[in-house]
Amino acid sequence: MTAWQLLQSWEFEPSVVIGCTLLLAIYWFANRFKFNLKSLSYTSGVLVIFLALTSPIDPLSDHYLFSAHMLQHMMLGTIAPPLLIAGLPASFVQAWLRIPFIARLERILGYAPLALIAGIGTIWIWHLPYLYNLALQNEQIHTFEHMMFMATGAMLWWPVLNPITERRLAPMPAIFYMVTASTLAMILGIIFTISDTPFYSFYNNPEDEIAGTLKMIREDWKLTQVDDQKLGGAIMWEPMGAIFLWAIMSAMIDWFKLAEQEKIQESERRPENVATK
Repeated sequence: MTAWQLLQSWEFEPSVVIGCTLLLAIYWFANRFKFNLKSLSYTSGVLVIFLALTSPIDPLSDHYLFSAHMLQHMMLGTIAPPLLIAGLPASFVQAWLRIPFIARLERILGYAPLALIAGIGTIWIWHLPYLYNLALQNEQIHTFEHMMFMATGAMLWWPVLNPITERRLAPMPAIFYMVTASTLAMILGIIFTISDTPFYSFYNNPEDEIAGTLKMIREDWKLTQVDDQKLGGAIMWEPMGAIFLWAIMSAMIDWFKLAEQEKIQESERRPENVATK
């Protein structure tokens, strides 16, 4: 097995292909096939999901590497959801919110404290050794885990990226929200990075599902189980931290813009300005 051969190990699971195709077809039809930044964002989000579940990342994460699994989780729970949400037209969301049940559900699931607990709690819970090992040993549980990452990832990002601008968190609460989320997520990654103890027994003696891959990882790449765990932790808190930092910086820019607008409005309301009009 060589790295080049591994890169050709794509698995086009019908449920993934059909699911991603439907997500794109429904969106483009509802959006009347308009190509703009929003449609590009949404399409990119679906592509991230497709790559996470069909590319060589999937077999590597399923059978060999904790680091590949962390990359897959980040793609499904941290990268894809904000891209999908940012791609939704406000008119599309408003139309769905006219349905009372959907409106109530959105108010509950989009409630910032609940969204924060669900999004970050899911990350921590599924990295408990028992549940982590169980998910890798049971395909149905593993699929459920991935669905939870995507669903709670969408919940986490909804309060700050809601397509209806008026329903988003104000800039300062949004900054506090994202700083809290990033800190809690990064703590877990740092634990993996600094620990010299393997946490997951699944990787003690993994089956060489793709013949020769385990030998390549251990002998050619010189990647031990502990080193792999440290790499996975670094993926969790460095690239993931960069994504949260982008969101925090965006909220800070909005805050500065809002402060400037309020300053201008206050200046226009001053008596001397009113008198000159």
